[in-house]
Amino acid sequence: LFGFLDKLEAAYVARQGATDPGLDVQQHIASVLAFYAVAERLKRELRHSWISDGRQESVAEHSWMMSLLAILMADKLAQPIDTGKMLKMVIVHDLVESSAGDIPYFEVSDRKANKAALEAAAMDEIVRLLPVAVGHEIRSLFEEFEARETTEAKFASALDTVEVQLQHNLAPLETWIPREFDLVYTKVSRPLAHDPYLSEFAAAVIRQAEEKMVAGGIDIAALRQKNGFIAS
Repeated sequence: LFGFLDKLEAAYVARQGATDPGLDVQQHIASVLAFYAVAERLKRELRHSWISDGRQESVAEHSWMMSLLAILMADKLAQPIDTGKMLKMVIVHDLVESSAGDIPYFEVSDRKANKAALEAAAMDEIVRLLPVAVGHEIRSLFEEFEARETTEAKFASALDTVEVQLQHNLAPLETWIPREFDLVYTKVSRPLAHDPYLSEFAAAVIRQAEEKMVAGGIDIAALRQKNGFIAS
């Protein structure tokens, strides 16, 4: 379905032109205002993540921190990337949660099972609000992120994973649920393993998490053994 819609939009963009000449200034402004009202929901959509003062984190805050990490780390990657494209991808990757909501990684539910369909419907809503060219670009960036095949998408996905753990490392330990102790060892390393710098960064984040758990009386030796983790 995504591919079919993508082709339709690309054909329409080709006919209309990249700047959507059919829209006058007031129509364009109206579309931006309508889109902003939808995107603003991300400031209110809360994640299963808390910040250092014990307040629950919003989706918008997560995306913003990912963007900062991207700027700090992009030039350390082994393979060059299109930084502008990657930053756009980071910024829009969770836009669908404005309608679909944030669904935690470990959740078991009907909405988790239907996540792809919910997010596809949300993207349709977003695209309908926007001028054709930018709507097409946002859909394409989202699909590229979800596919996790390009260098930019792999980096964005790595940031999506590691930012979660970084935020947990700053949050009070009592906000963690027991399963999240295991996720330190089973979730963080793999999305960053494709790049030497990112691998080193993942190892540092895991060490930071372990220091926090030890300070909280958690038996990390038992967790390492349980999850088959060998420190790098």
